[in-house]
Amino acid sequence: MTSGQHSLALPGAEGKPAARLTGVVPLGGGVPLGARAETPHVLYVRFHPVPPEDVYQGLLTLLGELTPVVEALPPDAALADVRGALRYFGRDAAGLAEIVRVRALARYGVDCTVGVAANPLLARMAAHEAQESQGAQESGGPGGGRSGRAAGAVRTVPGDPDAVAEFLARKPPIALPGVGPATARTLSAYGLDSAARIAAAPLSTLQRILGVATARRVHAWAHGIDPAPVTPNAPARAMGAEHRFRRDELDPVRRRRALLTLADGLGVRLRTSGQVAAAISVTVRYADRSTTTRTRTLAEPTAHTPALTAAAYALHDALGLQRARVRSVALRVEGLMDAGLAAHQLTFDPADEKSRRLEAAADRARARFGISAVRPAGFLDVA
Repeated sequence: MTSGQHSLALPGAEGKPAARLTGVVPLGGGVPLGARAETPHVLYVRFHPVPPEDVYQGLLTLLGELTPVVEALPPDAALADVRGALRYFGRDAAGLAEIVRVRALARYGVDCTVGVAANPLLARMAAHEAQESQGAQESGGPGGGRSGRAAGAVRTVPGDPDAVAEFLARKPPIALPGVGPATARTLSAYGLDSAARIAAAPLSTLQRILGVATARRVHAWAHGIDPAPVTPNAPARAMGAEHRFRRDELDPVRRRRALLTLADGLGVRLRTSGQVAAAISVTVRYADRSTTTRTRTLAEPTAHTPALTAAAYALHDALGLQRARVRSVALRVEGLMDAGLAAHQLTFDPADEKSRRLEAAADRARARFGISAVRPAGFLDVA
């Protein structure tokens, strides 16, 4: 075995022999060979609390005052590439992040947590770590309780490859953006329970475990490599809502009831504003603060609550959250357009026709007696 070759023993699943991985691994704690230091220039900004949509648009404009390269990540985050602004403002990226915090608080009363790094992957992870650290400090404060509003922070990952490797070393697989619970469990079953171990594993072994495409992405992420650029965009016309459970929720029935409640509310808002949605997304936030988001294009643009609910249920069920501890679920409808411009496929289904007539009657009752006049049988009170 050469000096650059390492053998990694992986504990097998119960009843199976341990596997042993052998391959060439870069020396120096998992730093890729030939890696060069890069000046941190990407900001991942997470606003809290989640701002209303008009405020969110203002916050994006605020970021645009620093750089035109802003990627909206609604409803509460954005990426900004400030490479071209460093010399103009005479500050490093962390200094620009502090400017963003001060201006967001002064203009909109919204604080933010900012991750600063050389690419979007590391910037996201830095922001997540800063938010976790801040939450732990607040929980351990006087009285042991959390304050009503989370304070923001700025966390920078230096561009030095050794610093990147140190930052990633003890991170669990789920901490890598893009790695979901199922992939994390698969990796951990093979003993790959940290970014350092994933980085040290031969790519060929990861490909046997995860498949070729997924293995290449995860292997690169474990080394802190993310070639994706910050892509300037305009946020799609959308609206969303979130349900936070009073305690971490294990019961899938209550999660479905929460989705029903959210879909009903969004359906009412769409119909009241004369709009329909072309797509819907479900975001699940877990007890460890990680999230999973799934999006589906609807069969046709709609504001019909049963159609929105069915799509939300399908996305939720596809996640396979058997014993997941869920802190909140969020529903978001996207690609909004004027209802008068959308085509509707006529059917001869009497049940569908009856459902739409009942929905119209319920909307008239809400308009006259208030939003709570008519609710679904499975409506879940807001936590």
